[in-house]
Amino acid sequence: MALPVTLSMRWCGRLCVAAVAALLVLPAAPACRAADTAAPATGETVEELRLETSDGIRIAAWYYPAPGDAKAVATVILVHDLEGSHKTVDTLARNLQRAGCAVVAPDLRCHGGSGSRPAAQAGSGGKGDTVEPRLLKKIDLESMAAATGGRLRDQSAMRGEIEAVRSWIKQKSDAGALDIDRLCVVGCGLGGTLASMWTAADWNWPPTTAGPQGQQVRALALVSPVWATKGVSMSVPLTSDAIQHAIPLLVVAGKGDRDAIRLFDQLKRFRPGKWFQQRAGLPAEKAKDLEEPADGTAFFIQIDTTLTADKLANDSDLNVADQIKTFFALALARKPE
Repeated sequence: MALPVTLSMRWCGRLCVAAVAALLVLPAAPACRAADTAAPATGETVEELRLETSDGIRIAAWYYPAPGDAKAVATVILVHDLEGSHKTVDTLARNLQRAGCAVVAPDLRCHGGSGSRPAAQAGSGGKGDTVEPRLLKKIDLESMAAATGGRLRDQSAMRGEIEAVRSWIKQKSDAGALDIDRLCVVGCGLGGTLASMWTAADWNWPPTTAGPQGQQVRALALVSPVWATKGVSMSVPLTSDAIQHAIPLLVVAGKGDRDAIRLFDQLKRFRPGKWFQQRAGLPAEKAKDLEEPADGTAFFIQIDTTLTADKLANDSDLNVADQIKTFFALALARKPE
């Protein structure tokens, strides 16, 4: 049974602080797991996309539009873990879709349906010789999160997988089909590290005479983020003002996840008056000077489970989508700083 945290009630703009209580309802791992019988809701659709990075890698991505004709409450980029794919986060994507979000989940290079070398070398199929994800090097991982080069973002020299998805979202937003001003990002495992790197890059783009071209990410949710592996590290995006201070950030992890605890301890130092946490089996804690939880910008939810990354995000019993969608509602209710 979930364990609710009792919090004070007041209105934060149009959003009730009761949402924070919903955010901090901790799902408990069941003693005996039933078979996963979740099925797509009636009218639920998924569309396969074909995108390409600046270094010529053909990327497969899956678009989960908001149900019916309703406007999406959030536009979400969902990044899977190393050795995963959109399939390993499909349950999370569908749960966010059912909650009214529009979600795009790419397969990173060398994963799922995406290519492993430039399309020009890969033949008509686009996938080329298979490269095992475990053999990827630092430069490959950095390329996935790349979004830099030049003065105009739409003509940038380096555009990785996440930036390719953002470019597709912008095109849909310009056409009125999506809203890039409600852009949120979810990353699982190493995908959380890459999502943080890309979010920092997003905030580095300066405005042009035509208007802003960066600082479009409104919220960042990380499920079991990896501190460091294969030469990439959370210490890099943590030098960005976006990650240190500007963007509302949620960390979700199982018990004993040292990387998640290390990251949140860093966030508490950067945001000494703006953090709130609920660790499994312990009372909720908040910054000394934080009067109301809804005024926080850094949240840590620790769940009583040994699952991590994609397995935690995709578990239908734990359903971390509930925490993530509530966090997005809180973040999007804020006026961008």
